[in-house]
Amino acid sequence: MALTDTGIRALKPRKTRYVVTDERGLCLEVLPTGKLSWLYRYRLKGRAEKVVIARYPDLSLKAARNERDTLAGLVSRGQSPAREKRLAKLAVASNSTMGEFAERYYREVVLRNRKDPRNLRRYLDNEILPALGKKVLSEVTATDVQSLVFRKRDSGQETAAAQMRNLIKRIFDYALVCGAAQINPALALPLRFITKARARTRALSPSEIRTYLHTLYSSNIRRQFKLALHLVLLTLVRKSEMLLAQWKDVDLDAGEWQIPAQNSKTGQPHIVYLSEQAIVLFRGLKVLAGESPWVMPGRNSLAKPFSHNAMNQAMGSITLAINPFTIHDLRRTGSTLLHEKGFPSDVIEKALNHTIPGVRGVYNRAEYSDQRRKMLQFWGDYVEGLATEKKILMGNFGNGAA
Repeated sequence: MALTDTGIRALKPRKTRYVVTDERGLCLEVLPTGKLSWLYRYRLKGRAEKVVIARYPDLSLKAARNERDTLAGLVSRGQSPAREKRLAKLAVASNSTMGEFAERYYREVVLRNRKDPRNLRRYLDNEILPALGKKVLSEVTATDVQSLVFRKRDSGQETAAAQMRNLIKRIFDYALVCGAAQINPALALPLRFITKARARTRALSPSEIRTYLHTLYSSNIRRQFKLALHLVLLTLVRKSEMLLAQWKDVDLDAGEWQIPAQNSKTGQPHIVYLSEQAIVLFRGLKVLAGESPWVMPGRNSLAKPFSHNAMNQAMGSITLAINPFTIHDLRRTGSTLLHEKGFPSDVIEKALNHTIPGVRGVYNRAEYSDQRRKMLQFWGDYVEGLATEKKILMGNFGNGAA
């Protein structure tokens, strides 16, 4: 029975999608959301095929019938409307510029999967798109990628160069899936030519901690970074948790820092118990933050925190007379030395905001609040005692540049 506009308007969504037919293969699909789509069903060389025409009411009943007649003409000539539509999509996709498709990747992949995409956004805006954004995807070559990445590498920023290469690779991986590209030019640039893999076993010795703190406070980096890098060592938090901290979550009177679920790698809220030394450092940051809600407000705005890479850059500008290490290695340092001092592994793992694996983790819901508070105060005292000049660690913090 032929459809009418009145009949179409009377259609109601159901729990599952269903189809109502018009004439000569034209159908209207009704989705559980209430959206309506025109379909054309036909047989070609003995095979049943279908093609989506458009949404209703974007395309009226009369216009849908006209489009059905056009598609039926293709079928009569042995052509597949479904295949023609796929080829048309590929033709459009293949003409996408790097800039256009990178924005699609950012919108459809990055924003869905990343808690904090700011670092990737900066690489796109400041590095990748200015260099490659106007090129059609098929015109981006391995040489283009190499030139961009090697320039970053040769400026001494190996980690950033590797991250840029990986972002370009992921964009082209998605382009291959979407039919917008035929090759991935980033695959011609292996990571081993950009940066050396570093063992994830680095932990500072007590003497190296002393050297680190003395060098940190005598350096020329901003005072905020001196205090924050010291705090990471005392609290054993992740760099991102430090950068995203807000004053509303820090209770210096109670000696507690609440890390909300959205800032936690585990996706669960976490309490950091603050030692006396950590409270002193937070008070120093409070003076520097002024009226900002952020513990680490950015250089140009009190309304935003520092960028994801800011602490790495600050750390990288310090010349240390010890073997290289990363900010994350400070957490491993605390874990290693606290284990050596005999503290229980579960208490240390909870302080690090790690998820305990296996069946033990499922059944062990203990928070170890009292043990963690005592352990972190021990750790604060221990780190303070490693310095030969107490004024560097408590209150005064030397006269290094702010």
